Amino acid sequence: MSGRRTVYEIYWEILVYCKSPRSFTAIINRCDLNSKTGQEYLGFLSGRGYLSAVTEEGKTRYVSTPAAGEYIALFSTLYHKLFDSGPGFRL
Repeated sequence: MSGRRTVYEIYWEILVYCKSPRSFTAIINRCDLNSKTGQEYLGFLSGRGYLSAVTEEGKTRYVSTPAAGEYIALFSTLYHKLFDSGPGFRL
């Protein structure tokens, strides 16, 4: 398997990382995305109801919603069945 991640892996990484509220900058740095791509991914996940923006101390942070739990579980199961290991993501 190549080192290139699929869009579904990136969604999974963002959702897992955002189990705790995270800033946009923290997300793009941790998930190795550029700003434009990061905005697209966060916009898509927010539009689907998997990610929500919350304001803490005047700063916007993103947090996974309860609906994201289903995606995380299904993706993890599928990945494990395909590759005999869980998705790799350093938390």
